[in-house]
Amino acid sequence: MEPISFRTPLALLPISLMAIAGVWWWLATPITLARAPIDPQAKLLCVSYAPFRGAQTPLDPSTYVPAAQIEQDLAQLAKISECVRTYSIENGLDQVPAIAGKAGLKVMQGIWLGSDHARNFAQISTAIRLTKENPGVITSLVVGNEVLLRGEMTTTDLVAIIRAVKAQVSVPVTYADVWEYWLRYREIYEVVDFITIHILPYWEDVPIRAKYAAAHVDAIRQRMAVTFPGKEILIGETGWPSEGRMREGALPSRTNQARVVSEILALAKQEDFRVNLIEAYDQPWKRRLEGTVGGYWGLYDSVHRALKYPPGEHVSNFPLWKWQIGAGIALSVVVFVSAWLTTRRRPWTPRLSSWIAVGLIATSSGILLGIAADKIYYESYGIGGWVQWGALLAAALVASVLGANAVVSGRSLPTFLDLFAPRGEGARLAPSMYCLGAALVTTVLIGSETALGFVFDPRYRDFPFASLTMAVVPFACLLLNRPQNGPRPIAEAAFAGLLAISAVYVGCNEGRDNWQSLWSCAVYLLLAFTLWRARGVQSPK
Repeated sequence: MEPISFRTPLALLPISLMAIAGVWWWLATPITLARAPIDPQAKLLCVSYAPFRGAQTPLDPSTYVPAAQIEQDLAQLAKISECVRTYSIENGLDQVPAIAGKAGLKVMQGIWLGSDHARNFAQISTAIRLTKENPGVITSLVVGNEVLLRGEMTTTDLVAIIRAVKAQVSVPVTYADVWEYWLRYREIYEVVDFITIHILPYWEDVPIRAKYAAAHVDAIRQRMAVTFPGKEILIGETGWPSEGRMREGALPSRTNQARVVSEILALAKQEDFRVNLIEAYDQPWKRRLEGTVGGYWGLYDSVHRALKYPPGEHVSNFPLWKWQIGAGIALSVVVFVSAWLTTRRRPWTPRLSSWIAVGLIATSSGILLGIAADKIYYESYGIGGWVQWGALLAAALVASVLGANAVVSGRSLPTFLDLFAPRGEGARLAPSMYCLGAALVTTVLIGSETALGFVFDPRYRDFPFASLTMAVVPFACLLLNRPQNGPRPIAEAAFAGLLAISAVYVGCNEGRDNWQSLWSCAVYLLLAFTLWRARGVQSPK
């Protein structure tokens, strides 16, 4: 029996390592674009600018951005753009025009309008003053941003405000909103000097895939030009997120962001229309409103203020892939070693199926570890987010190592009753099995919470497919050692039903083009099946 207990893992380990290396080679393959997203020889026409860094947020009225911080940003942006678009004069943003003038930048000055009349008056009066104080710097005023979309103002009031502003300034005045709202409220067209439309293919009611995004932007622009002849159409916001959850077939990623931005700019140059990209810097505070995806629309990252796509460099979704593949290979080796060490202390020889299960655990965990770590870094927001996703990844690592140990040693999946029953009523578990049981509880609770979240409030939630798969596969493999007799635990059965029903609903709701959703739902179903098949009799320790 020695060939099975010793040579089998030696044969499976190289296969696992080659699979991990092959998948990561494929994942990290960079793309080459016909046109660089940022061309040092041709500056951008304009880019949306918000100066907030770290914990700074305009949602806190006390936030005030110092002039030195804005000076750093605008000096950097002046190297790639001719203009910046702002949205407000609060939180220190009233300093932007004067600083922009010194940096050689023009400004599309925004006036934020809402339901607060006193705040609206302050915004309008300050913007008018800044326009007069900075002639030649502020080239236009954007009176209101998506205030009709938010339902915070009537069309009549907005028209009156635009007329009042136009009477006091000499620069062109416009209003900005998503393109559908210009079609719905055509009376705004009559009072503006040019039309500013937002076209965000990712956020469309029917999301657009990245490869069709530029064509979609151009088609909408042409439609608007026919509908509103005689006035220029400015695309006031367009772009693509680099991180976040899929919406149907629309996938946020570094390569997709680079591709979409590059193709839109190429079209703008070819067809001679103006574009303002959203946005200059990633804005972490937007994640509070829009989830992970809201914080990653920038050309520069928010932490290092580094350009995401330096000219002349290839674009990869995983620039740290060497570290990620190394961590995955190391984890695969640890899983195999953990299983093999078990055979040194056991009087029986593991079955071939057990070693195949170990290979499956090691390979899936090795491949997904780097993806899971990447998702934790970008998707964890606030202490709660770091605790939740960190706990799930920790549970996945414990499940991978101790799950392989349990598969080879003949132990079955621990039940909730084994962990929480009063002393003397449940089965006695070895310490390693208590740890494995704790990982199971963590996985089930977080898995159930996320599944219910996708049922009741899905729009801004991220799919935890990587960490969840790492955790669930080892638990499913333990079904190989499932006791043939014994009662079905009530808690496991209840969670199994919840996960199965949620998975079916979420899969239908998110659509067949969303592979993140389909993957997550498949893992929910696998976890549900594992819990349903669990039995309350513990195998020998």
